[in-house]
Amino acid sequence: MARPQPANSWNDSELYQAYPVLTQMPRLLQETLRHNARRVHLAPGALFFDVDQACTSFVMVTRGVVRVFKPGEEREIFLYTVERGQSCILTVSCLLGDARYPARGVVEEELTGYAIPHSLFLEMVERCTAFRHFVFHLFGERLTTLMALVEEIAFLRLDQRLARLLLHRTASQGQPLLHTTHQHLAEELGSVREVVSRILKQMEIQGLVQLKRGQVMVLDRAGLERFAALEA
Repeated sequence: MARPQPANSWNDSELYQAYPVLTQMPRLLQETLRHNARRVHLAPGALFFDVDQACTSFVMVTRGVVRVFKPGEEREIFLYTVERGQSCILTVSCLLGDARYPARGVVEEELTGYAIPHSLFLEMVERCTAFRHFVFHLFGERLTTLMALVEEIAFLRLDQRLARLLLHRTASQGQPLLHTTHQHLAEELGSVREVVSRILKQMEIQGLVQLKRGQVMVLDRAGLERFAALEA
């Protein structure tokens, strides 16, 4: 897990703005949090946690992005990202079950946050109903997302999954142009760059997308939706 900084790095507004649920904790518990949480700062590319590593703290992210994935010998499977105001389902699971990490987390965008010791995390879950609801609500959302990922991997072809990813990413950002690389798309899909590049080229030939270095432009969204919906 990330290495904490000295206790004097504490910043109430930074943490409470990212996690307003903390303001609903009893005053004494807030004071305990203030004295035990440690500020974390990690650069892009830093290891957040690794496979088989013991889980000793719960990190509340106030800035940045962590990419969580399952590594393999030839490829990796992207699971999800952890951003400001969110929680990591694997961390919660490992803390509650006293288990080790089954995946790897790497900082994708410069990260700051606060590491809460295992014992204090359990106390917050037990003593604060609002915090407990917050943790398990995000846990449920993540679990639903992971189940959808399992379904896609099991029942959809890679080209359909790529089409759905392009549709989702462009819809979420509100524009048809994606600033991304073939390698990054391959990592999200648990594939390799050469295969994704070949599929994208076929999509370009069909007039569905336009490819430039570091960019994918969706030209025919309706056509891409039809492509994604084709039966396997």
